[in-house]
Amino acid sequence: MKSLSRLMAVTRKEVRQLRRDRLTFAMIFGMPMMQILLFGYAINTDVRNLRTAVADEANTHLSREFVAQLGETQVADIRQRVNSPAELEQLLRAGEISLGVAIPPDFDRRVIDGNRSAVHILVDGSDPTVLGVANQLRNMPVNFDSNRRDKELSAVEVRPYYNPERRTPVNIVPGLMGVILTMTMMIFTAAAIVREREHGNLELLINTPVTSVELMTGKILPYIAIGMVQLALILTIGDLLFDVPVRGRVLDLYVAASLFIAANLALGLFVSTMVSTQFQAMQATFFLMMPSILLSGFMFPFDGMPVAAQYLGEALPITHFIRLTRGIMLREASLGDMPFALIYLGSFALVAMTAAALRFSKRLD
Repeated sequence: MKSLSRLMAVTRKEVRQLRRDRLTFAMIFGMPMMQILLFGYAINTDVRNLRTAVADEANTHLSREFVAQLGETQVADIRQRVNSPAELEQLLRAGEISLGVAIPPDFDRRVIDGNRSAVHILVDGSDPTVLGVANQLRNMPVNFDSNRRDKELSAVEVRPYYNPERRTPVNIVPGLMGVILTMTMMIFTAAAIVREREHGNLELLINTPVTSVELMTGKILPYIAIGMVQLALILTIGDLLFDVPVRGRVLDLYVAASLFIAANLALGLFVSTMVSTQFQAMQATFFLMMPSILLSGFMFPFDGMPVAAQYLGEALPITHFIRLTRGIMLREASLGDMPFALIYLGSFALVAMTAAALRFSKRLD
């Protein structure tokens, strides 16, 4: 009986401690809810509404009818119309579209002839899933009602760009850079301020002339160098073991990585100012990691997610970094081809660093 009484006393103490620990209490309910929502709602392997641009050089009744029926398949979400296939290739290289539909000037004659490809579909094959979905359009049944005669179009040629062998590592390794850097950088810094407090060093720092911004900046600078070393290691292993190319400029990749690392470190510092223990910091990091992996386009095509999930994914730094890495490494894109992603990472790092410094000053007050 005494043993049971002691056991119940320890149990009550632990329950009271959990009740006081608001972050842990929230995680009890937050983690299962987030997993159910992400896996049950946001993750969709049945990819639809791929971002598509059309270059209709024929501009005839038949070509316009074909484009209309293409949109009705729900595979292609036609967002842009351009003048030439060269513009389609530029959009693919910049990552602005997943499919480009090139309709030649003699489209009507090719439909009647039936021996030549009447339509060319250019596909960003760096994601094998997108290429697999695009291949469904190869035998797309399209019926033209011309003078009451139905003509079926079957000569659709699918042209995969950037990864014609459909090798999975070519798609995975550039995305894995973002996942690894997110995980390590946030873990390094999420407990930074808490660790200083637990070790009794925070009071010493407060009594020095160091400002909050200087303290935060000094905290992240060593980890930026660590992140660059990790990036070099990933690139080396990807090249030697998986033959993953770097078709663009390596310097562009490092510039993008430096901003991404700074963004994650600043976010980790902000988390550190919100928690009281290193254990809570680890919990918060794990809470942020799952959506970063599942909503960034790393595992599943971004276009296949519901619109609400895409909005959440657009807010994550890793989403923009993966676009940059895949663009530079696989599509030979430059930073100038993807300016928004670069600007977003820089802005995110600045805002998160400012918020962390303000939050740190508030806690000191």
